[in-house]
Amino acid sequence: METSEIETSTKKTAHTHEECTKSILPVRDALEVLSGKWKLQIIISLLFGNKRFSQIAKEIPGITDKMLSKELRDLEANCLVKRTVYDSIPVVVEYTLTEYGHTLKPVIEVLRKWGMAHRERIMNL
Repeated sequence: METSEIETSTKKTAHTHEECTKSILPVRDALEVLSGKWKLQIIISLLFGNKRFSQIAKEIPGITDKMLSKELRDLEANCLVKRTVYDSIPVVVEYTLTEYGHTLKPVIEVLRKWGMAHRERIMNL
């Protein structure tokens, strides 16, 4: 290889590495916000409408009240879920997906379609 070819090859590798890093960081950020077993399931539940705590808990088998409470707080801190307390007797607390939370709908739809195709592929092996 000539010197100019090596320099060009090195530059391509460096450029590719930079592009790779630029792709990894935002995905890492997204996964940090949505990580864990429960957050996407909670978001999916709220995509179907506003819910009270007990309604969400019933729709997500296996989640404990403690974990649901923690995950809802995390989602609220990341502006994906809004918690509304109604001044009534008894006090009613309702959770809604924010406008920002709704931006995850296309991502969830792509994941759902991929999951269905993957399930079909694996079961037909």
